[in-house]
Amino acid sequence: MKVTYSKLSHWFIGVLFLLAAGMAQAASLPDFTELVEEAAPAVVNISTVKNNTGNHGPMAGIDRDDLPEIFRHFFDGRQGGGAPRSQPQQSLGSGFIISQDGYILTNNHVVESADKIIVRLSDRREMEARLVGADRRTDLALLKVEAKKLPVVELGDSSKLKAGEWVLAIGSPFGFDHSVTAGIVSAVGRALPNENYVPFIQTDVAINPGNSGGPLFNLDGEVIGINSQIYTRSGGFMGLSFAIPVDVAMNVVEQLKENGRVARGWLGVMIQEVNRDLAESFGLRKPMGALVVQVSKEGPAGKGGILEGDIILEFNGSEIQRSSDLPPLVGQVHPGEKVNVQILRGGQKQTLRITIEELTDREAPTANVKKSPSVDRLGLDVIEPTAEQKQRWDVDHGVIVQQVKPGSGANSGIQRGDLLTMINGVQITDLNSYQQVLDDLEPGSSVPVRVVRKGVATFIPLKVE
Repeated sequence: MKVTYSKLSHWFIGVLFLLAAGMAQAASLPDFTELVEEAAPAVVNISTVKNNTGNHGPMAGIDRDDLPEIFRHFFDGRQGGGAPRSQPQQSLGSGFIISQDGYILTNNHVVESADKIIVRLSDRREMEARLVGADRRTDLALLKVEAKKLPVVELGDSSKLKAGEWVLAIGSPFGFDHSVTAGIVSAVGRALPNENYVPFIQTDVAINPGNSGGPLFNLDGEVIGINSQIYTRSGGFMGLSFAIPVDVAMNVVEQLKENGRVARGWLGVMIQEVNRDLAESFGLRKPMGALVVQVSKEGPAGKGGILEGDIILEFNGSEIQRSSDLPPLVGQVHPGEKVNVQILRGGQKQTLRITIEELTDREAPTANVKKSPSVDRLGLDVIEPTAEQKQRWDVDHGVIVQQVKPGSGANSGIQRGDLLTMINGVQITDLNSYQQVLDDLEPGSSVPVRVVRKGVATFIPLKVE
């Protein structure tokens, strides 16, 4: 086969180009070896023991020896008469040392209800730890071991973290000590269901059971998060991991050190997201802010003048883009402090001065016969609530939807049994005020309607046909 000089030179140049591209790509990838060598000694393995006593299950009182042989292995550890033998429950997790005198940070769910907490260091020393304090709302716990001159991690600033940055986790997945995994930040400020006070860092770092409580590092070797949760359908890593920002964690740590508990700010409102239709109905150029659907009359918001139907645009100088931005900001304020809250009411912005109180285990306020003459222009048949209904739902105004016919109400999602308390910013006190509001609605307009459904208040956009 004859190969010309020209073809050979082109082939050679192509090979060189591919090699150079591969080398450039390899050079652009981070090398974590030095980071791991420096940071790993301050990462610890945490094991707990919880004594399991008592027999209250559906098989209580059954003697294992009275069962057929094939079933007995289900009752290993039980003695005759169903009394349990001593079978301590064990769990594994991770943590990291934040001070040379032995303070260790981890997740609350790693050590919750533990009778004994054992910390194993990278040099294989084991120490029993004391629980200084824990905070369920952020899922953080502070431990203390009696030791000195321990290796410590360097703490970073999680507020500067951006999506796309490289991050690295060190922990004990499935009990494999000091396992290292890496990835990138997928998103910041992520809100999760039932986790109102933590703006999570989302990553694609491989996190598995046992990584909980371990540190998440940036490329400078600084801890910027505490690995806490994973999204999974299999029980293992699926590319969605969530870490608690270190800024949030250290605020909790300082309070746990000083008081053994966390005092968190409370505003006293229930809020919802502002979608495109609601933004249009409230006169906003784009969806933003936190829409107030319920106000505790005795809470800071009620005392400070915030009303149902207000949209909170700024809190204490921080802009509220999504409703999930508000709870963490409120929680960080010390009880007793005064803050500025910018709201949108009736299309106009105004700023209120609110004194924040301490969040306790208060129950949120929950969401009552005169009858309307006929189905109205919205296709609704409404009645006034009875005194018993008002007391049960803790309301003093509104009308109840008794029937829904085809029309604007049905198309907007209003249902039979809904309590309508506000339309287009006007409070519905009785049937007369309800009818007056309907008479003033412009055909073709979009207006917000506050609905209490099964005790839960929300706003929905109503297109007036």
